[in-house]
Amino acid sequence: MLWLALSFPRLPIEALPLRQPPSAVVVRGRVVLGDAEAIAAGIRPAQKLSTALGLLPGLSVFERDMARERQTLENLACWAGRFTPCVSLAQPNELLLEIGGCLRLFGGIEPIVDAVTAGCVEQGHAPGWAVAPTPLGARWLARAGNGTIHRAAAGLHVVLADLPCHIPDWPAETVARLESFGLRRLGALRAMPGSGLRRRIGNRPMDDLARAWGDLPDPQAAFAFPESFASEFELPSRVEHAEALVFSGQRLFSALAGWLNARQLLLRRCTLRFRHDDGAPSDLSLSFAEPAADEARFLRLLREHLGRWQLPAPVEAVRLQADELAEKPGSSASLFAATTNGEGHLACLERLRARLGACAVQGLDAVADYRPERASRERDAVITPRPSAGRMPENQTGQPGLPRPLWLLPKPQPLAERAGSPDWQGPLKLLSRSERLESGWWDTGEQGATGDVRRDYFVARNPQGQWAWVFRNAEGWFLHGLFA
Repeated sequence: MLWLALSFPRLPIEALPLRQPPSAVVVRGRVVLGDAEAIAAGIRPAQKLSTALGLLPGLSVFERDMARERQTLENLACWAGRFTPCVSLAQPNELLLEIGGCLRLFGGIEPIVDAVTAGCVEQGHAPGWAVAPTPLGARWLARAGNGTIHRAAAGLHVVLADLPCHIPDWPAETVARLESFGLRRLGALRAMPGSGLRRRIGNRPMDDLARAWGDLPDPQAAFAFPESFASEFELPSRVEHAEALVFSGQRLFSALAGWLNARQLLLRRCTLRFRHDDGAPSDLSLSFAEPAADEARFLRLLREHLGRWQLPAPVEAVRLQADELAEKPGSSASLFAATTNGEGHLACLERLRARLGACAVQGLDAVADYRPERASRERDAVITPRPSAGRMPENQTGQPGLPRPLWLLPKPQPLAERAGSPDWQGPLKLLSRSERLESGWWDTGEQGATGDVRRDYFVARNPQGQWAWVFRNAEGWFLHGLFA
């Protein structure tokens, strides 16, 4: 497994909707975190609020809102569903994405990391990140702002050993005790005898080290994508023009698209509820001609509606709710799915015919004839065939369930007969009852025609396990086709 860890150290500030710099988040009269302007003025975490206001009298102060932070993290988890269905929350400010099974889909680790980090920045977040084969090791590296990719455990161990002991979220008393022992790096702690350290600092640090290094299993609780989708976004400022609401719609639809992908659902209809600073809320319903899960399609339809929408009052928040959903049908990927936009299978067939020759790319049409060698005919694969009155019915024999081989020989191959049974690379064992085919009297004597045939067909198997379609007529046994 391969884990991409995202750490959001500035989540208490980034989760605030109506924030004007300089700003700071406080708890019980002490600063938890300040924005860039506050930090530049000398405001630091754990500082008294009175000291912070003395340094910066114009500082905007907000109480920490843990519920809002948790909701923001869950919205990010829904959004991350577009990359992988295996998402885990690591409270209070970290996400884990298992990306080992998605590498071929996105073209490698680097494209996934670039897409994830760029998407976070678009949503107003600046995460630390790291990729590692163990979830706890990835979290510690992301928390340290490592920003590196480690595919193998050997490289991960080297980097983890150099991390300071305050990176894990161990109690301050444990970290102070380790420093009193002269242990400031995880590598030095790892090298110490485990039994003695467990008696002095407890089991948790030693167990965490074993999980980070991969010595102990570390299963992660998967994020439970909600059964229904509803999310609200508070605008950073009051919006008076409808077109300006596209930004908030993009944030909400981004999370919705990830949720739809993780739940394997499609959207038929959704509602955007605009909360005004004065008056009742107003609703905008979006309906789709066919179920969809494409974020770009959602935004195009939203722009069309907002271009004609008249806001009754300035908007302070937008809520998106998925009203009607549909199951996403399963489908096989097309062989030509990698073709560029605007090209389909016909354009590809045209290029193949140009490269290989006009007769090298052919299709097959069914013909109303019971003789297997006359039951199909070649046609130009590029030209769509028209329905024909002479088309073979779906069941050629009128008897359901009769097997037909994938590969029909150009010409039946005579088989030897030993002890009354046909022989093809060993004695053949007949697995089916005979199927009598008699047809073709009308073209007897014509040049190149098969003529009238009377054959008894059987499904058979040889000692090597190969399945064959054989028949017997007045001349003996023949091999006519092979099953896949």
